[in-house]
Amino acid sequence: MKKVSNKPLISVVVPIYNVEEYLDKCVQSIVNQTYKNLEIILVDDGSPDNCPKMCDEWVLKDKRIRVIHKHNGGLSDARNAGIDIAKGEYISFVDSDDYLELSYIDFLYDNLVTYNADISMGKQYVRYPKKTFNTGTGDIYVLNSHDCFDKLLYSEDFDVSAWAKLYKTILFNGIRYPKGRLYEDSATTYKLIDKSNIIVLNSKPIYNYIIRNNSISNCIFSEKKMDLITSTNEMCNYITEKYPDLKQGCDRRIMYAYLSTLTQLVKSKKTEKKYKIELMKYIKNNRSYVLKDKRIPKRDRLGLISTYLGFKSYKIFWKIYSLIR
Repeated sequence: MKKVSNKPLISVVVPIYNVEEYLDKCVQSIVNQTYKNLEIILVDDGSPDNCPKMCDEWVLKDKRIRVIHKHNGGLSDARNAGIDIAKGEYISFVDSDDYLELSYIDFLYDNLVTYNADISMGKQYVRYPKKTFNTGTGDIYVLNSHDCFDKLLYSEDFDVSAWAKLYKTILFNGIRYPKGRLYEDSATTYKLIDKSNIIVLNSKPIYNYIIRNNSISNCIFSEKKMDLITSTNEMCNYITEKYPDLKQGCDRRIMYAYLSTLTQLVKSKKTEKKYKIELMKYIKNNRSYVLKDKRIPKRDRLGLISTYLGFKSYKIFWKIYSLIR
């Protein structure tokens, strides 16, 4: 391994809110990285638990750690606060209830340098309480923005998550995460991809994504869940205007947003009738066209077919799919 002085400074931004049970493991996995020239930015987003004190204690343990204490503004606002003060030539994001493989930064940086890329991506382990899924395929892609979008729109290895990625910090000039919106990465990552000349994905799992009962993805359904559709529409309008040949992929991605939001409604303890009507209306009006696309994932195809028998049929499909998965 080269000396620290021979490698550029990399900023790691960690937004923190109400995660005292997970925080130490997360920060320890960053501190212990094999890549040492790090600036670790812990952003306490007005956390009501013991996290603010824990952040201050970490500063005393490692001089590379900086802490921001701020009023609660949500995940996007916390990430933006970290971006605003980041000094690294490159930047990465870690959710504070997740943790990293120890070679995470080295792996992403080496791929970025090897392929002269602007964004380097990896994959993740998805860790449920009793089971872990490996999302890696072993494939390596070196793509321009257009071809990256083509795969992302069909969920072919690429995703819009902020984490498991290393970015040139300069990409964030003029770009920030939308404050107050859920699924903020769907509204942001595509802008960073489009500013990039080369994107590399080495689909090895290097990030540990933790599924917990009180996470955003498992809350009771609310109007904010519709943010995924808003962000996806913005992304697809942008892509279609710049790359008209990707319209079919955009139609698939929008349908995915509707199905994903419908799934959140299915998983909720309380069904909101007006959202069910709105979601099912769009799916009914557009499913036959999307089903003609041979590239849509099998899960989407089966889910769409189940909606021909109505919402209850989709609910049964999702329960069966979840059990099999």
